[in-house]
Amino acid sequence: MGQNTKILLAEDEIALGQIVKESLETRDFEVLFCRNGEEAYETFLKEKPELLVLDVMMPKKDGFTLAQEVRKIDPKTPIIFLTAKSQTKDVVDGFNHGGNDYLKKPFSMEELIVRINALLGRIKLSSDVENIKIGKYTFNYPKQSLLAEGDTQLLTHREAQLLFHLSEKRNEILDRSVILKELWGDDDFFSARSMDVFITKLRKKLNKDENIQIINVRGYGYKLIC
Repeated sequence: MGQNTKILLAEDEIALGQIVKESLETRDFEVLFCRNGEEAYETFLKEKPELLVLDVMMPKKDGFTLAQEVRKIDPKTPIIFLTAKSQTKDVVDGFNHGGNDYLKKPFSMEELIVRINALLGRIKLSSDVENIKIGKYTFNYPKQSLLAEGDTQLLTHREAQLLFHLSEKRNEILDRSVILKELWGDDDFFSARSMDVFITKLRKKLNKDENIQIINVRGYGYKLIC
């Protein structure tokens, strides 16, 4: 899917960054390689990349802070975090700071490329989807917003992705393992805990309509009832 798609890579480990850059370039991606968070933010403003790959621990500005600043002006461009941290809180923090995916070091280049292509593919898909009715709510997937009774709530990338999949399978069971692998890239314990957090957030954002429920079907997954 490369076709000269512009990717911003921020990584302070020069050797690793160079390996990632060269590997992506062999797949026809154009890579903007930055060595710290400040340089990455300036490059983002100037070059408008189509996807960001950010190391979490960087000098001058860490990846989470950088992502937050990006999200203030750009809610849509996909962000993948690279990090050695692997605790549940770290994973959840990554998504809460605007990340779309989270890759733990060490990682394989093939896995990174698969995740990049998956995110770029979802962006293309979402451009064809406009308003989705969910009870009293109007869900705009591309704009990542929920409108009800004149009140608009903005969703994070991950909340919007999860709600889209729930709405596609409304009144049916959304298989937990399948959606974890689709959105989180893994169905391990840490990913499952992270998904539970996002389900709780969506329930709160949909609580204006008492006829809407997201129920846990133990051992199988979740069901959006509306």
